[in-house]
Amino acid sequence: MTAPAAQATGEPLAARIKAAALQLGFDAVGIAPAAVGARERDRLDAFVAGGEHGTMDWMADTLDRRRDPAVLWPEARSVIVCAANYGPDHDPLDDLRHRDRAAVAVYARNKDYHDLLKKRLKRLARWMHEELGAGVKVFVDTAPVMEKPLAARAGVGWPGKHTNLVSRDFGSWLFLGEVFTTLELPADAAEVDRCGSCRRCLDICPTDAFPAPYALDARRCISYLTIEHKGPIPAEFRAAIGNRVYGCDDCLAVCPWNKFASTTRELAFVPRDDLTLPLLAELAALDDAGFRARFAGSPIKRTGRDRFVRNVVVALGNCADASAATTVERLLDDASPLVRGMAVWALARLAPETLARHAGRAVNDPDDHVRAEWRAALGDTA
Repeated sequence: MTAPAAQATGEPLAARIKAAALQLGFDAVGIAPAAVGARERDRLDAFVAGGEHGTMDWMADTLDRRRDPAVLWPEARSVIVCAANYGPDHDPLDDLRHRDRAAVAVYARNKDYHDLLKKRLKRLARWMHEELGAGVKVFVDTAPVMEKPLAARAGVGWPGKHTNLVSRDFGSWLFLGEVFTTLELPADAAEVDRCGSCRRCLDICPTDAFPAPYALDARRCISYLTIEHKGPIPAEFRAAIGNRVYGCDDCLAVCPWNKFASTTRELAFVPRDDLTLPLLAELAALDDAGFRARFAGSPIKRTGRDRFVRNVVVALGNCADASAATTVERLLDDASPLVRGMAVWALARLAPETLARHAGRAVNDPDDHVRAEWRAALGDTA
């Protein structure tokens, strides 16, 4: 999909590319130079150097390419930033009141947006190559690209204090994808920061994951803990997770700019019924085959059954419903130590007397982390 660099072009060519992107179903599009500013690079460097990326080792491994598009692809001259609206039809914070049901982040309630956006971006890139002679490469999220700074330089939005992109037209509900190109295109005016003195996104975070405005410590973020983190959920964050089993929308949902957002017009982004507040007990019963079938085509599938059920068990431990104890008790025998460990913690909250009847397991479990959960739950008497 690459070709020799094309000659510099004027505004009509940029307008044609934008029109083609909108015709393919994107809701916003802008053009930026293939570079990010020193401020953004410094923030990324500090984020990784301070270990705030947690166990996301790929961020450190790809740091050079991520911080400089010229390292990622030296021939790139311009970036077409395309955005798709996934605005929900309700306030996701309302989902947190249903403690016996699972709150799934809005973006993950239907098909995997990586696949959906990449298909459209490839169609745009193919058209640019065939019709305009452009060299092109397509990227969506999982690639080492600083998407939000590029989107801000392209005028699509600005990085908010919650470190996510904010748009005047779509609030905090935008998916992003990029076409890097060898074409020298006129850049759009960069968007300015319009957050002002607002702190809503910072103050609502259940785990205090923002050490400062525009700074995120991923190690404290519920989205990181429930999606990227591969080990047991740290004890200090379990209660704060509530019934969130995959991601967290809190900082996005309270953004005042959402009042200008519209509900997504894309059928692929409309939540599936079975992913909208499913029963926790139902999800806890999933084996690997059931998990794969339930979440086929969903980004949740990439997390894997064990990590997902780990999250579900934490949510059950937070539901304050003693009837959930029977569900959790069965998971003391789960094959996954991630699940067993969280089951010990959850059952200690729901029915400590039931957990005590299983105290003999405390010294026999083959996993160090699970034995540590037993010691904590039984007061170090095991």
